[in-house]
Amino acid sequence: MPPIGVETLVTPDRIAAVDAIIGPYIRRTPTIALDGVEIGTPGARVSLKLELLQHAGSFKTRGAFTHLLTREIPPAGVAAASGGNHGAAVAYAAMIRKVPARIFVPTVSSPAKIQRIRDYGADLWIGGERYADALTASLDWVEASHALSVHAFDEPETLLGQGTLALELERQAPDVDTVLVAVGGGGLIGGMAAWYQGRARIVGVEPFDAPTLTEAIKHGKPVDAPAGSIAADSLAPRQVGQLMFPLAQAYVDRVVCVSDDDIRAAQRRLWQTLRIVAEPGGATALAALISGRYVPAADEHVAVIVSGGNTTAVDFG
Repeated sequence: MPPIGVETLVTPDRIAAVDAIIGPYIRRTPTIALDGVEIGTPGARVSLKLELLQHAGSFKTRGAFTHLLTREIPPAGVAAASGGNHGAAVAYAAMIRKVPARIFVPTVSSPAKIQRIRDYGADLWIGGERYADALTASLDWVEASHALSVHAFDEPETLLGQGTLALELERQAPDVDTVLVAVGGGGLIGGMAAWYQGRARIVGVEPFDAPTLTEAIKHGKPVDAPAGSIAADSLAPRQVGQLMFPLAQAYVDRVVCVSDDDIRAAQRRLWQTLRIVAEPGGATALAALISGRYVPAADEHVAVIVSGGNTTAVDFG
């Protein structure tokens, strides 16, 4: 079991309480049932949770509103480091709540995500090659300005907010056996693991070139991992979060890795089957099914989180 501290901070009861608080500010995104044949898994039942339809284009909006609605906001407003989606979510929540926001992103962030942040009126800093560079700049700004830091994945509010996605999914598809979740810093899979607590298998999916949770499990603690992949702007921090890791150890069944080609194939399949345009990170969980790196049983009901859609790409070749 997780340490008492984590168990107390991120619980199903607290996730349900947060869901009631943020409910008026988020979309209840749909779940679509597919025949496994449609995505190359004959016999399996597949449900896609379309969180790319969330405000600001990703699940990150749940955690952003949790911070802004449950914490005291100083006059300097909020600050966040992000590969792009978290920044867009915090910028959107700050716009709705009418508080200042300063967002820090690396140069690897996609133009679509950068434009979203600008559209929501936040001050934007772009620099460094990876999320870790943006995080350093953000923490320097927080120290100088006394703004409230809104961490992308390693704070209780973030995990609680992302956990509301699991609560919502269970209401929509209560008989799910397995949930496939893309992993970057681990805020989403940590929150979902905290909600399900073994009632459904939670399977992490991450790029071979950004194996943050794979490396953490191998070493028994969060450690630096490579930060590559076409999904680097959403799935490539240096490490998974300290808070989520005990939850992953207790409740994540396994982690599988996929290639960039697998991710592109999942993007194409989403477009061909449903005319859905997902960003690379948003299609990564589905890539585990498309590639056969996760093979469901014949009667297994698998839910796949399509977690983000912030991309301008519509031609997948």
